[in-house]
Amino acid sequence: MTKTINLTLKVWRQNGPKDKGRFDTYHAENISTDMSFLEMLDVVNDQLTIDDKEPIAFDHDCREGICGMCGCVVNGRAHGAEKGTTLCQLHMRHFDNGDTIAIEPFRAMAFKVIKDLAVDRSALDKIIQAGGYISVNTGGAQDANAILVPQEVADLAMDAAQCIGCGACVASCPNASAMLFTSAKVSQLALLPQGKPEAAKRAINMVRTMDELGFGNCTNETECEAECPKEISITNIARLNREYLKAGFFSRSY
Repeated sequence: MTKTINLTLKVWRQNGPKDKGRFDTYHAENISTDMSFLEMLDVVNDQLTIDDKEPIAFDHDCREGICGMCGCVVNGRAHGAEKGTTLCQLHMRHFDNGDTIAIEPFRAMAFKVIKDLAVDRSALDKIIQAGGYISVNTGGAQDANAILVPQEVADLAMDAAQCIGCGACVASCPNASAMLFTSAKVSQLALLPQGKPEAAKRAINMVRTMDELGFGNCTNETECEAECPKEISITNIARLNREYLKAGFFSRSY
């Protein structure tokens, strides 16, 4: 039998990036514990629409923990308190009847609030555009075994490639650093033979762009790793630092 709960929501409302925001209180009633957090917000928005009130704006797309679009801070935790879980995978069974839930957007200088819980995370796209790719024209796809990659290295590259760019690492860092994101995107290419020719240029340009966009510095607080829904390891940050130092010492300036 499906269980239902009643909740009090303290939701951040803000009309735009230049407007002053505030917390508004809403009551979410008869919420099924089988719902995801986003489905709960859908129910609240349906009632707001019926009441001729402005619905809560929030980011979402695939709702399968893949796209990285969803994300907000739930009771002080990016994506909520469940480990290795995106907001769309957070289910209401993890909350108790009568709970009060504070919901606010990811906060960082580089993440401007679009409206309510929706933020502009295009700064992460700009970091990718600075070098998170391979530009060599290789023609048709090669056979899978044409380039030999040790299993251990392939696994590490795949672990880094799991990053979905949701921005939880930035939102959870006291410095609003994007080092975990950037290091994952650098690592997935730096570990593989295909990424070696442009490794120096990639590391320098992506770190430089990250700094220019207003992200803070990493001070090894490790909140980013703790809140990452894909559990990206901070060992990637150490790898990025090594790649950046090597590029600075042994390569021409880019």
